[in-house]
Amino acid sequence: MEERRVLLGMSGGVDSSGAAVLLQRAGYQVTGCMLRLYDNEALGLERGSTCCSLEDVEDARAVADKLHMDFFRFNFSGAFRRYVMEPFVADYAAGLTPNPCIACNRSVKFAALWQRARELDIPYIATGHYARVRRDAESGRFQLLRGADLGKDQSYFLYPLSQEILSHLLLPLGEYEKEQVRGIAEEAGLCNARRPDSQDICFVPDGDYVSFLTRFGGLNPESGDFVDRSGHVLGRHRGLIAYTKGQRRGLGVSADRPLYVVEKDAVRNQVVLGDNGDLFSTVLTAHTFNWVSIPCPNGPVPATAKIRNGRREAAAEALPLPDGTVRVQFAQPQRAVTPGQSVVLYQGDMVLGGGVIASAE
Repeated sequence: MEERRVLLGMSGGVDSSGAAVLLQRAGYQVTGCMLRLYDNEALGLERGSTCCSLEDVEDARAVADKLHMDFFRFNFSGAFRRYVMEPFVADYAAGLTPNPCIACNRSVKFAALWQRARELDIPYIATGHYARVRRDAESGRFQLLRGADLGKDQSYFLYPLSQEILSHLLLPLGEYEKEQVRGIAEEAGLCNARRPDSQDICFVPDGDYVSFLTRFGGLNPESGDFVDRSGHVLGRHRGLIAYTKGQRRGLGVSADRPLYVVEKDAVRNQVVLGDNGDLFSTVLTAHTFNWVSIPCPNGPVPATAKIRNGRREAAAEALPLPDGTVRVQFAQPQRAVTPGQSVVLYQGDMVLGGGVIASAE
């Protein structure tokens, strides 16, 4: 039974709970765990509460008890602060729009699960993500695939995973749709089968990024000028951290036409406004690129590219550059290609790789 043991990351929600049921049905001995990534006291919020609410912890523990699983809580708050929260603040201060969930998957969550699994002599880890992993018989390489439920597919967030992690990762929800998972949880008598999904970034549960950046990061939003692309002053902004590329609402600028945020200039503390047409780019460059399913190619590769989760993919060609960055050229101009977000490349259902957008033109 030793080789059929798996450490499952649990959130208290239905997805990881449904994953536990499916793993047990497949003959695995499942050990559940929750990762403590921060506490709200460190964020200046209510003393004693944590990133996992009392409801989260109670639901996860109740599921573990119901399924007769061992259950642990592990503290990785130091790593989360260093690799996710502090870079999140630094990126916003630099005028970027980061994706902290990808940073967490790259540097904390899966590394933490695999570290604890090895310490417990457990050969596999698992999560409740809607994605798939397969091993290519010809090359022996592990490949990341989008989930069967395209509406819930989370492969976009998993592109940073290494071959080592993929070779030990089980994603039991990859072939299922969300409602099937809820049905599996109901059939198993789990308390959270109909619990609503969480939508916000875990450490900004109210969605108020500016308040978090001020409270935790010490960023004091400094007002500055709204300018047009010629440098003419159009009004005053509330601080760079309050805006993102493509934003139209909440600008407070009177004009004879709709204006959009087309650039944030951290050096001059200016927000550049322009027309919708100014938001389109045909080329981007990405850094911190991980070729997850294939080795780094020697030349250009045709692909479809997604520049944000939830955005449609677009036909493109990706070219690895000598400095390790990747140049992505689109067949058609793309709107609001935003530095700090990630571009992820696909061929069919397979994730080729992804990286953080550095610039667009």
